[in-house]
Amino acid sequence: MRGKVIAYSDAEGRGLISGDDGRRYTFLRGTLGAGLRVVRPGQDVDFQVNGDQAQAIYVIDRIGAKSKIAAGVLALLLGGLGIHKFYIGANGAGVIMLLVSIVGLVFAGIPSAIVAIVALIEGIIYLTRTDEDFYQTYEIGKKAWF
Repeated sequence: MRGKVIAYSDAEGRGLISGDDGRRYTFLRGTLGAGLRVVRPGQDVDFQVNGDQAQAIYVIDRIGAKSKIAAGVLALLLGGLGIHKFYIGANGAGVIMLLVSIVGLVFAGIPSAIVAIVALIEGIIYLTRTDEDFYQTYEIGKKAWF
């Protein structure tokens, strides 16, 4: 059956799915399929029904609102300006990178080069993470650096 996640608590490891049949089904983290650890409200899922429980839950749409590809490409191309930080919602880190890059020009560009190297490393990290890991680390965990 298909449905939509309407609630999920990572701390409790349980959630609620609204099925296409109009009924609601509870589920536990252990019933998530394909190695998933979390789901987010609003995700479309396919699942099996066992009484009022959803089991063997598979996400139909991709995890996360932010694309790891977009974040990685922004880091590689415009990373020295901190644009990738603004994209993932780490605005404080984005402002720091932007200011260091601008002020760094006064100091022979050395601080700007360091920020660009940090951005290059972050771009590679973003692109090599799985979608779920990127979602967990940067959207749920709100990790700002590396």
